[in-house]
Amino acid sequence: MTQPGKIMLVGIGPGSVEHMTQRAREAIAEADTVIGYVTYIKLVADLLEGKEIIRKSMTEELDRAVEALERARQGKKVALISSGDAGVYGMAGPTFEVLFQAGWKPPREGDGAPQDVELEVVPGASALNSCAARVGAPLTHDFCAISLSDLLTPWPTIAKRLNAAAQADFVVALYNPKSGRRTRQIVEAQRLFLCHRDPNTPVAIVKSAYRRRERIEMTTLAHMVDADIGMLSTVIIGNSNTFVQHGLMVTPRGYANKYDLQDGQAHTGERPGRSLSTGLNGWLDNLFADHDAGDSVELLAQRFGLPAGYIHQVLQEPLEVSASPHETEAADEA
Repeated sequence: MTQPGKIMLVGIGPGSVEHMTQRAREAIAEADTVIGYVTYIKLVADLLEGKEIIRKSMTEELDRAVEALERARQGKKVALISSGDAGVYGMAGPTFEVLFQAGWKPPREGDGAPQDVELEVVPGASALNSCAARVGAPLTHDFCAISLSDLLTPWPTIAKRLNAAAQADFVVALYNPKSGRRTRQIVEAQRLFLCHRDPNTPVAIVKSAYRRRERIEMTTLAHMVDADIGMLSTVIIGNSNTFVQHGLMVTPRGYANKYDLQDGQAHTGERPGRSLSTGLNGWLDNLFADHDAGDSVELLAQRFGLPAGYIHQVLQEPLEVSASPHETEAADEA
């Protein structure tokens, strides 16, 4: 019986071999065939001796996935490589689509069905990880990633996501911000963010992190479109608390809300290991008090920027009685 082939979806990280995982290097070493975008093939050239190499252009993602399936069905081990992580704007998604379209199913424990193709996803550091590491600690609090490429996603969908992320005060990593033909998308992203953010919000633009032509530029939301931005750039836009000091971009996690950063002691009314006084329980106490005082659901929803339906549902549940400090201390000791 022919040994089943295998597709390994390999995230090679930012590109340098020292930043690849051990498993990523092993997967490429195991492979009979390596398939990837020409630039990614160059990044791992030292690992490819004696292997079949299939180079594809930027817009041939589905072709790469089809080639990988064809080779695997011939019994070969195929490393289908992506920069960063294969599951973050990489080859994992289109490959699964091609496999499902071809009738492939993942094995189920105990079903005994033969597999014509095995599959493994090998994670790697995505661009937002590597770029953040080069500029400080901008992703220490809540963040999201949005691609500005409208080659496959309608612009109204992208704009809606940008607006929501800007309004919600996420730190945002913009992928695919600009190309030779797509120059206006980054301008529109800036306009949407300026509707919600201070023009002096810190912005880091990192091109080719950890690669030979790496370039880092620190700027602000007001001036980010004047920077050198291309397809190899990742744009990190800070939130309302992000700051730059000594050339490093940092987003506080929120420790100053609870602790004195000089001596590490909790502020009055706050307790280590417990929610903030303004956390969920504190907010619920105030919400019920305001509603009992006559504030309508609609007014409360407007005040907190939350759906009226959500506020209504919260108010339908009885407010739990908070434990006394003595009871809480006893529970901590237990």
